[in-house]
Amino acid sequence: MATTKRIYTCEGCGAQHLKWQGRCPDCGAWNALSEGRDIGRGKRVRSAKGEKSSLTRLDQLDLTGVERIGSGLAELDRVLGGGFVPGSVVLIGGDPGIGKSTLLLSVVASVSVTRRACYVTGEESLDQIGLRAERLAVSRMSVDLLAETSVESIIGQLEAEPPSVLVIDSIQALFSEQLESAPGSVSQLRECAAQLVHFAKTRAVVTVLVGHVTKEGTLAGPRVLEHMVDTVLYFQSDLGSRFRVIRAVKNRFGATNELGFFMMTAQGFKEVKNPSAIFLARRATPVPGSITLVTHESTRPLLVEVQALVDQNAGTHPRRVAQGVDSHRLDLLLAVLHRHCGVAIGESDVFANVVGGLKIAETAADLPVTLALLSSFREQALPGDLVAFGEIGLTGEVRPVPYGEERLAEVRKHGFKRALIPRANRPQTSIEGLEVVAVERLSQALDAVFT
Repeated sequence: MATTKRIYTCEGCGAQHLKWQGRCPDCGAWNALSEGRDIGRGKRVRSAKGEKSSLTRLDQLDLTGVERIGSGLAELDRVLGGGFVPGSVVLIGGDPGIGKSTLLLSVVASVSVTRRACYVTGEESLDQIGLRAERLAVSRMSVDLLAETSVESIIGQLEAEPPSVLVIDSIQALFSEQLESAPGSVSQLRECAAQLVHFAKTRAVVTVLVGHVTKEGTLAGPRVLEHMVDTVLYFQSDLGSRFRVIRAVKNRFGATNELGFFMMTAQGFKEVKNPSAIFLARRATPVPGSITLVTHESTRPLLVEVQALVDQNAGTHPRRVAQGVDSHRLDLLLAVLHRHCGVAIGESDVFANVVGGLKIAETAADLPVTLALLSSFREQALPGDLVAFGEIGLTGEVRPVPYGEERLAEVRKHGFKRALIPRANRPQTSIEGLEVVAVERLSQALDAVFT
């Protein structure tokens, strides 16, 4: 008979310990250990029904039958790397009310046209799902619905005729009958996810798990949950905006950090074919502190507006506020601007923002942020047809960034006339209708723009 024992699992990193401690030895989180019960190996082996795997040579694999399943939304397929891979497990998280259930109901409705799809809800009734489906105009689609929270019951009902796509809304609502802890606890999340992953791999079922997020914006539960799945997606939105962004932070079958853009309407989500239009300013005349950045997110260049505000400090400590860019990088740019260009704005309040709620992680935003800061400080507007990108080093040099030609092609497509770029990113041939200004030093960039 399988034995059980008390264990304590860290809610931050998922590490397990035999006794409670105030601080997790693995990740250092305080008061993060929660009590649970660990099941013995014997019981887990019996649940596998004696299935055994055999050795297979890599050169003997038959991949001709592996075909991705389209979600019905091209933007979501882009983030996934071309569609769902049979047997893959996708974890999607987002703030409450952002539209995760609405999006996934549209996905299973689209899949049900050619394949069997199942939507399992643990937080809503079937009538509530039906009302949402009627609003999305998909109430006539042949989607299997199941209101259940027991993971063993869910797998038992689907094992005879597995669907092609299975949506679990949400993983925090499920519980395993093998454990006594409450649904949503660390031990329940690990066990339920493990059983669903095993079911997905052995039956080639695309399984999409909906996860809640914490106040910090991360997926609730241990990080080990993210390691168990194949793809992790984050559903993001700026406060009050009708636009939604899906970002892939992990993808075993495609590019990471890929973005998909959607617009929320009364009839559900609509794809945004030209996402650069979301983040660009629409002004009759240029204003100080604004410039357009050409960023490159995974496989796609985007044009976004970068804003900066430099104001007189009314207190003793100047404030630094950065939204969409790294705050430490902002301090670095202020120091370089002072040391190599003689512009002292470190004693002022400095604010930097990327319009639209997009977070820029690459260093190509260094040059546009610096130009926007100086534009606000001097109260001198930058030309409206100017775009910029480039990394700034500690010695004041403007360093190259990847995908220079792709960025310039996006600039030309949107009708901009002038681009300020690093000299190493200068194209081999001239681009019709676009003046490319290549610089090596930050001082040269300032002279090219403000003189």
